[in-house]
Amino acid sequence: MNLYRDQGVVLRTIKLGETDRIISFLTQGHGKVRAVAKGVRKSGSRFGGRLEPTSHVALQCYRGRELDVVTQVETIDANRALREHYGCLTHAISMLEATDQVAQEREANPALYRMLVGALRTLAARRGPLVAPAFLLKLMALEGLEPMLDCCVGCGIEEPLVAFGFIEGGAQCPSCRTGVSLSSDALDALRQIFGGQLALALEAPASVTTAELDTLATRLFEAHFERKLRSIALLEHH
Repeated sequence: MNLYRDQGVVLRTIKLGETDRIISFLTQGHGKVRAVAKGVRKSGSRFGGRLEPTSHVALQCYRGRELDVVTQVETIDANRALREHYGCLTHAISMLEATDQVAQEREANPALYRMLVGALRTLAARRGPLVAPAFLLKLMALEGLEPMLDCCVGCGIEEPLVAFGFIEGGAQCPSCRTGVSLSSDALDALRQIFGGQLALALEAPASVTTAELDTLATRLFEAHFERKLRSIALLEHH
């Protein structure tokens, strides 16, 4: 059928003509979808305010050859708290950008959808410094790129582990070291994130360790996907 309903998160918007926008969604059942929202830039638009990045919506679209057309939108969660706090917004935008780069058009990825919805909800609730870095790291694991953290990725020795190799994909001992320094606290946090203790890791307050993990997550993502996250410049200037 050409008409379909789904739920999705608005990843980004692009102006089209005088009054329209192209909206990129990550949907639950149709993967990444790009659809034209007609007339949303007019004053008094029926659903223009519902289609902002980070918004979680129920939508109805008409399937097109290249771009679909949005015909109905209902808000599930506006995530307004994210857009009203600059620090939250910049972290949220980095998660949206990473998702946009990884998600495939019209290929459902329910695990990625659930992870993004949950991460945005968590960020709005607690504004923790590790929500966005943890999202990037878990996104890589979802893509089959979970790093080796229990032993040296080069020789297999269990300790000491003093560095992290981005291309090698894991912790390194002094002899195999090619990457950046990795503190023991950061290694412990990484093990929590990948070892089923994400909630515990997210309780950490802003510190040198959380800043280290923020940088590491970004560089690891960019190294493996060979793409720069443009939104990181916003974080660096915050």
